[in-house]
Amino acid sequence: MQTQTLERMESNVRTYSRAFPVVFTKARNARLTDEAGREYIDFLAGAGTLNYGHNNPQIKQALLDYLAEDNIIHGLDFFTAAKRRYLETLDEVILKPRGLAYKVQFPGPTGTNAVEAAIRLARHAKGRYNIVTFTNGFHGVTMGALATTGNRKFREATGGVPTVGGSFLPYDGYLGEGTDTLDYFEKLLDDKSGGLDVPAGVIVETVQGEGGINACGLEWLKRLEGICRAHDILLIVDDIQAGCGRTGKFFSFEHAGVVPDIVTNSKSLSGLGLPFSQVLMRPELDVWKPGQYNGTFRGFALAFTTAAAALETYWHDDAFAQEVQRKGEIVAERFGRIAAWIREQGIEASERGRGLMRGIDVGSGEIADKITGKAFENGLVIETSGQDGEVVKCLCPLTISDEDLNEGLDILEKSAKSALS
Repeated sequence: MQTQTLERMESNVRTYSRAFPVVFTKARNARLTDEAGREYIDFLAGAGTLNYGHNNPQIKQALLDYLAEDNIIHGLDFFTAAKRRYLETLDEVILKPRGLAYKVQFPGPTGTNAVEAAIRLARHAKGRYNIVTFTNGFHGVTMGALATTGNRKFREATGGVPTVGGSFLPYDGYLGEGTDTLDYFEKLLDDKSGGLDVPAGVIVETVQGEGGINACGLEWLKRLEGICRAHDILLIVDDIQAGCGRTGKFFSFEHAGVVPDIVTNSKSLSGLGLPFSQVLMRPELDVWKPGQYNGTFRGFALAFTTAAAALETYWHDDAFAQEVQRKGEIVAERFGRIAAWIREQGIEASERGRGLMRGIDVGSGEIADKITGKAFENGLVIETSGQDGEVVKCLCPLTISDEDLNEGLDILEKSAKSALS
């Protein structure tokens, strides 16, 4: 395959093309095709950006129809028909049925834009600077979001410029089973000499994607909400990767019955891989002055169009969410079997996750890389996550057929056995 120009001209910062060194040309639902005509099953899905699969026909048709009529494509934050349709659909299909009355901010096209806006809004609303975040959390790599991101790999790339404004506390399970890490948080808040400046907000992923598919307990999340309410702290749920149905509910926090003050969405929000993000906030928190936070691409009408189509197609009832949960159970069972076989080889391994956001922790990035490398040779695109890349991570499209899902799982099981035998 012709990769010389790509390798010569693209920055060393590239990552996925190193793990999957082919030129991809076409894709449909959960299958990718390279320029040699070989097909691969996709358990990566744009790192969770393609929950509805590649080239979803209903969503793509909405885009083609919109483009054919010379409609607005770029509109800053003008009022547009595309924006109105999206907001009306979001309200009727997602927010009202869940009893949510959020206002919506469009901060820019990416997840880190949404996080930057969310933490700045919390500071602005509360008049405090500190944001509590958690071990293994990932919230983006711009400077504000990076201050709440745990992985040293990202934090060391600032050239020595300090990341400030975030205080890290242990995530659920970080100190082992039987320890409720929120005891420590509550103790610090109640102790004037504990050294923790009272935060404006707490930002949390209910399932940590980059951090290794760590799913917090639902009771832990409920308790976190209660602590925030008791101490006048805003609860921010980063639902960029875990949202849009990935865990089996549209919002990942629905499983726990909590209501965050602020929510960030991106990745699969557009439904077709177009860049799009939003911040949802309780109306009384909307203390922005006009233009106080902006971005040139906050009015990307193509993404409004495809996002509305995704909501209309998949979220009018619970059928799609139930399908995601059913498929998640299939992955959990198969991942559990693979992990059990790995343990029989003398290697600690465990299955974890929620819905179709699942992983196998094999304890070593080297072992995980062997498994995913062999999987790619066998026709499966799958990545790793965790502080050392020790978790084999499944983010397949939520629309994947049972046939492709089981074939992909067969490939992964075969690859693990081949890599570790």
